[in-house]
Amino acid sequence: MDHPNAPVYDYVIVGAGTAGCVLAARLSEDPDVTVCLIEAGPTDDTDNIRIPAAGGKLCRTRYDWDYDSHDEPNLGGRRLYLPRGRVLGGTSAMNGMVHIRGNPVDFDEWRQPGWTYETMLPYFLRSEDNERGASRHHGVGGPLPVAEGRSRNPMAAAFVRAALAAGHPANDDFNGPRQDGFGQYQVNQRDGRRCSAAAAYLHPVADRPNLRVWTHLQAHRILVEGGTARGVRCQRLDEIVDVRARREVILSAGAYNSPQLLMLSGIGPADQLTALGIPVVADLPEVGRNLQDHPSTYLVFTHDEPVSLLSAGEERHVRQFESDGSGPLSSNVPEAGGFVRTRDGLPAPDVQFHVLPVMFVDCALGVPTEHGISFGPCVLRPASRGDVTLASDDPTAKPRIRHRYYADPADLETMVAGVRIALDIARQAPLAPYTRRAWAHPASGDDADLRAFVRAHTQSIFHPAGTCAIGAVVDPRLRVHGVAGLRVVDASVMPLVPRGNTNAPTVAVAERAADLIRDRVPVPEPAVAAGVG
Repeated sequence: MDHPNAPVYDYVIVGAGTAGCVLAARLSEDPDVTVCLIEAGPTDDTDNIRIPAAGGKLCRTRYDWDYDSHDEPNLGGRRLYLPRGRVLGGTSAMNGMVHIRGNPVDFDEWRQPGWTYETMLPYFLRSEDNERGASRHHGVGGPLPVAEGRSRNPMAAAFVRAALAAGHPANDDFNGPRQDGFGQYQVNQRDGRRCSAAAAYLHPVADRPNLRVWTHLQAHRILVEGGTARGVRCQRLDEIVDVRARREVILSAGAYNSPQLLMLSGIGPADQLTALGIPVVADLPEVGRNLQDHPSTYLVFTHDEPVSLLSAGEERHVRQFESDGSGPLSSNVPEAGGFVRTRDGLPAPDVQFHVLPVMFVDCALGVPTEHGISFGPCVLRPASRGDVTLASDDPTAKPRIRHRYYADPADLETMVAGVRIALDIARQAPLAPYTRRAWAHPASGDDADLRAFVRAHTQSIFHPAGTCAIGAVVDPRLRVHGVAGLRVVDASVMPLVPRGNTNAPTVAVAERAADLIRDRVPVPEPAVAAGVG
């Protein structure tokens, strides 16, 4: 069904998550271009977004795509919950707000022209408004606030002291000269309130006459005519809506939804598309492949000290948060942690720790019943690869997501080494008041028991990446191979997942993409497309 009177914009951005909000703000800085930002979910006007500790209440609501992995064969066939923000701000509206760039070697390891760490650092700095002030490692004046956490839960501090007692170094700046060590995380908050990508980038420019933001509009496919992307077909309730693009369509729908939309549009593995009756526009076998994530395993202990987030909703804490934006309600939940190398000879840490001052139950879907603490490792550079495929040609059907955690046995051994480190930290004196009762804990320190514990308790830490990788699906300017006027800009273009939380790298990728789209930076073209590692 054609819509000859469809609205027309210079740029149509699909997905108002982290990358989409950055792009909409940056591209609409030029008053001579028009920008349309399409979001399937609602606006972000709910207290559960603004109040940091309430982010978990968004899970499996209308603000969440509410995905699950397919049966994970190396986790006993379990399916893992995979929350993704379906709201202005995307997953930055419900994540842990940890501001980590990754390790400098991450970007060099992409082996893609124009995507080295030295190239990316100015974009990290441009995005930031860091309360520590300007330096080689920190930026000020950018849209995204980077602040010290205001909760300062005593259990998070005790965890850091315990890590130091176990012989690990202190680190008060994970985005500074080195990543190794333990300390408190900086967070994306302003005055103790969550600052999502929508709050940082989109809301301050919402009144621009050349920027249109549509919510409750779910993209179904890209309209490709004569080998060029000309718009997007969407649905709002029962109405089909076409939105046309004069210059470009930009997918910023995330590592699960961007490859899904490409495939629904006939861009992907030809054999799979043909089997579903989808006409092939461009045969790109790597669309949806190369899926990476940081698998995580938590130890959980309970105790009787009334300091966990179980008490965050008490009236005294509500008053504290309302008065100065501090206290338990300001907690980003993973308040502290650290980076370690589990063996010699590594170029960078291979395990990251997060500590949560609460019982972490059932991938954040369960309800804490006691005061508790949860902490453990995640594997930072997994060798295992999963994929995203179509379950149906119906655009409202959820994609089929298979992470295949521990398909490469090396990842399991790294996780076991990380759990051993966590157990050692748990035995240190500073944590003694908070590790009274083991709620989730290996049966013993034997390798077999550790592997069994890992398989039974591994979950996603919600950092998917890689499914539209630079070199395999898009070129170094993020243009989709074989289709003109179409780019992908989000975590899916990362050939390798960064060593750390992925929101800040996604912001930087989108900042750079905005300059690429506006032709403000040169990118050397590779003689031969590089692999994805």
